[in-house]
Amino acid sequence: MDYAKNILETIGNTPLVKLNELTKNLPCLVLSKYETFNPGNSVKDRMSLKMIEDAEEDGRLKPGGTIIEGTSGNTGMGLALAAIVKGYKCVFVMADKQSKEKVDILKAVGAEVVVCPTNVEPDDPRSYYSVSKRLGEETPNSWYVNQYDNPSNAQAHYESTGPEIWKQTEGKITHFIVGVGTGGTISGVGKYLKEQNPNVKIWGIDTYGSVFKKYHETGIFDENEIYPYVTEGIGEDILPKNVDFDIIDGFTKVTDKDAAVYTQLLAQKEGMFLGNSAGAAIKGVLQLKEHFSKEDVVVVLFHDHGSRYVGKMFNNDWMREKGYIE
Repeated sequence: MDYAKNILETIGNTPLVKLNELTKNLPCLVLSKYETFNPGNSVKDRMSLKMIEDAEEDGRLKPGGTIIEGTSGNTGMGLALAAIVKGYKCVFVMADKQSKEKVDILKAVGAEVVVCPTNVEPDDPRSYYSVSKRLGEETPNSWYVNQYDNPSNAQAHYESTGPEIWKQTEGKITHFIVGVGTGGTISGVGKYLKEQNPNVKIWGIDTYGSVFKKYHETGIFDENEIYPYVTEGIGEDILPKNVDFDIIDGFTKVTDKDAAVYTQLLAQKEGMFLGNSAGAAIKGVLQLKEHFSKEDVVVVLFHDHGSRYVGKMFNNDWMREKGYIE
C-alpha cells in the first residue's frame, strides 16, 4: 500500500505547470513551480520542516517546547502543521496588513496569533520583528525561529526545490524567477541551479516600498525607498541574511496594483487560484520579456494559495476601494 506516514511526508515534489494564456506573447516556454500542492498550501512548508528538524537536532527546540515566529502567514502554517505532528505549541506574530484569512487559518490549526502594526520601523518595540524576538526571550522552553536569518531556510530549497526543478526540466531551465521576501527560496534554488549550470539566470521580483532592487544594483541601503505597500509576502525593509545577492542576476519591481490585478488574471485566464505574490511574479516575468529567446525555459515559482486572499485580491469591492479596477 502506498501512503504517507503523516502529513509532513507529503511536502515537496510539486508539479511544474505550463502557463498558456498570460504568456502567449513571450517567445519562451514558461513553467510554474506550483507550490500550493504542499499540505500547508505554500512553498514555506519546505523550510518550516527543515528549520524545525535542524533545531531539534542541535537542541534549540526541546520536547514540548513553544515555537515562536514572525510570519506573513505561510511560514506560520508550515510550522504549525509540523508542530501538530511533533507535539509543539506555536505563537505567531503578524503585521496588521496581512489578510484576515491568514490569521484565521493559523488559529484554526491551534496557533496563538499576536497582531502588530505594519507602519512602524523594524526596530520599533511594536514591530513584528521586535515582538517575536521579545516573546522568544520571555517564553520558557521556547525557540524563536527567525526565518530571515536562519540558514536552514535557504538550505531547504538547496536540498529540495532546486533539485526538483532541475530534474523536472531535464536540466533545460535557463531562467528562475521568484518573489523575494526572506530570500530563502531564491538563494537556495539559485545556488543549486548555478552549481549545475552557471549560465542559469536568477531573477528576483521586488515591490515598490522595498529595498532589494536598489541595494542589489548600488550596494546602498536607501531608507527613502521604504514605505508601506499592499503586496503580501515579498519585499523587505531589512536585509535578511538569507538573501544571497551574489547569486541573483537582477530584480524587477512590480506595483501593488499590477500584483493584485494579475493575481485575479491567473485565476481567470489560467485556472490558477493563487496568492498575491504569484500575481507579482507573473507580471515580473512579463516585464522581463526582452531577456528571453525562443529556446529558453523559464521557471517561475508560485508561493501560495488564493484562499488566503478571498477578502482582498479576490474581492472586487476591495479592489475598487484600492483603485485597482474600475
